[in-house]
Amino acid sequence: MFAPSNYAIVALLILVAAAVAGGILLLSHLVGPKRRGPIKDSVYESGMVPVGNARRRFHVRFYIVAMLFLLFDVEIVFFYPWASLFPRLNDAEVEGAAHADWAGQMLAGGFGSGFFLIEMLIFIAVLLVGYAYAWRKGVFRWD
Repeated sequence: MFAPSNYAIVALLILVAAAVAGGILLLSHLVGPKRRGPIKDSVYESGMVPVGNARRRFHVRFYIVAMLFLLFDVEIVFFYPWASLFPRLNDAEVEGAAHADWAGQMLAGGFGSGFFLIEMLIFIAVLLVGYAYAWRKGVFRWD
């Protein structure tokens, strides 16, 4: 399985990474500029001067757009594994389902590459329906 020497290599890698990160921070502190002043020490928040109450209410539209971004961003992440493994499934289908890898097992179970293509097209259709629904509700209008 894993020999102690394998763990030593990982520990050495972690130590080297920590030393490089610490060295970069120390070097930037020693060599970097040391300007001080009221503008340099003031609070900077997304390019706006922080004036007023920090507990003011924001329009719900900001939160909806943020949630939609997260939803579609996370859903789009599922495209990468499918796209990277789909050609392997086609190769296994051509060679036969006698392989011991996952592609051969899926083909042996009756799932061909066409099944996975249709499955991804349905996934895209569901995403497009959700996007069209959000667009129709006016979520993306900022006026």
